[in-house]
Amino acid sequence: MTVTVAARGRTMPTLAALYVTQYLGFGFITVGLASILRSGGTSLDTLALLNLIGLIWPVKFLWAPILDRYGPRRGGHYRSWLLVLQSGMVLALLALLAADPATGRLGPIVLICALFVFLSATQDIAADAVAVRMLADSVRGTGNGIQVAASYVGNILGGGVCVVVYDRLGWQAAVGLLAALTATGLLVVWRFREPERIARPAGARQAYGALLSVLGQPGCRRWALGVVPLLYMGAGAAYGLVSPALVDAGWSLQRIGFVTGIVTSVPAVVAGLVAGGLVDRIGRAGVLVAGGGSLAVATVLLLPMLTGRAVGGFTTVALCCFMAAYTVANVALYTVNMDYSRPGTGGTDFTVLSSFGLVCSYLAAALGLTAAARVGYPAVAVAAIVLILAGVAVGVRHQRRFRPATGPAPFPEPTGSPGQRSDEHGVLAPAGEGHQVADVLPAQHPHAAQHPGVGIGDRQ
Repeated sequence: MTVTVAARGRTMPTLAALYVTQYLGFGFITVGLASILRSGGTSLDTLALLNLIGLIWPVKFLWAPILDRYGPRRGGHYRSWLLVLQSGMVLALLALLAADPATGRLGPIVLICALFVFLSATQDIAADAVAVRMLADSVRGTGNGIQVAASYVGNILGGGVCVVVYDRLGWQAAVGLLAALTATGLLVVWRFREPERIARPAGARQAYGALLSVLGQPGCRRWALGVVPLLYMGAGAAYGLVSPALVDAGWSLQRIGFVTGIVTSVPAVVAGLVAGGLVDRIGRAGVLVAGGGSLAVATVLLLPMLTGRAVGGFTTVALCCFMAAYTVANVALYTVNMDYSRPGTGGTDFTVLSSFGLVCSYLAAALGLTAAARVGYPAVAVAAIVLILAGVAVGVRHQRRFRPATGPAPFPEPTGSPGQRSDEHGVLAPAGEGHQVADVLPAQHPHAAQHPGVGIGDRQ
């Protein structure tokens, strides 16, 4: 079904609202709540348990096919999911009203937070699927920029503003504000009209088959198993050194949380919006080079901090540069992930590709800290720079060979070998091989395709 221009015009505000409200609670849990609990004397072991809740996000691909397969045709397939999930997020936050940490009973807080993270991770699948269906190739970069920037806005509000409200007005006021802001996303979804979904997997087995078949598209393995790991492992290894290095340099936990969770999010918002527009103007490869190159330079700027000279002003600027550069690169990465996401299984495809990057960043952060204990922070940072630059080089080569094809991409997938997929199914076609993009389908049928991050490697 052709998605009208008017429908696409309403998509951007809808996506922005979904991602802002999604990260409101996430920012509060991972940044704000940690500060609140720590100020009340909660042990670091308990705070670590809160961070473990974030591991729900990397494994959300396990239930993504369920959202692609099941859902009512009337009222909007993914819209129906979003109404349920957004309502659940609001109810989970309202449940926190009765779980004041001042009582000392942290068990209910952890359980409710885990439920919220599960709901927000699942909402992310549905939101990504909507983007896959609604975003044309010409605005894919802008859509990604808005999504990434919105996640940082949610982090600022949830991890910063709500903490200020807590400090002045108490727990109920802070959580009540959080629930009210999240409810605005529910109103936006209620007004959103999703075009009728014609193509979807015929059964659960076919839906789960998309977990692997997405990699069968031309160039997707090279992208997902080459470019993505190199860039995310480089960025993850570098960023994983930040908090330990700042602690070693004498920074307080509160100061670290404020700078890394709030201050650095501001330039990241701007970077996300700018990068999104640039993707649509100069292409994925150009933005990848700009973001990856800047990320390597920003990692060099972190070296004084990593050697124990964490001067407040310079270190803060260096961290802001790092997050802004990472955001630019991330927008380019997510745009290519959208290129490989098929509208029939958009939630699964995009989730698989983005989750793999998140897992890589987690592993790199852990391995980087282990290596740092033996060779020191600077050596790990240098290795991270090498990985980032290698990822950029492989990514540029990939983009020269593979280009996004246009046209609708219905389910099911065509038969034949991955390298022989026909263009009408919206896969990436090797540049210079087969039909040219203009020969595939009429121009009025653009290919509809499409972060929190708990850490680097997600939208943040």
